[in-house]
Amino acid sequence: MWNDNTPIYRQLKERVLGMMLDGLLKPGDALPSVRQVAADYQLNPITVSKAYQELVDESLVEKRRGLGMYVTEGAHEKLLASERERFVREEWPAMVERIRRLGLDLEQLLRAAQDGGAPGAPA
Repeated sequence: MWNDNTPIYRQLKERVLGMMLDGLLKPGDALPSVRQVAADYQLNPITVSKAYQELVDESLVEKRRGLGMYVTEGAHEKLLASERERFVREEWPAMVERIRRLGLDLEQLLRAAQDGGAPGAPA
């Protein structure tokens, strides 16, 4: 369930971000309480609070005193923009280098994406 290579609070945050990107958590939706998440996943409540606080710091979630944490308006768009920028900056250069090394061309990749198969595989 949890990866040993990444702090658990960061993995929990990534799960929440994934739920936002997938539309499972929408603006105005409440996040599960810190206590509930801690109990469900057998985590220290401080770990859950740290993940939630990072979401608050990024203005994706807001604290409502006495009510809990809620997804902010515009969170999906803001998250999508930052994830796209991060992908282009951090992940895409490695993919481009790998594509070059393998000698793949744009037509092969586009055809494979449309067919749902691997580049160079019989169509």
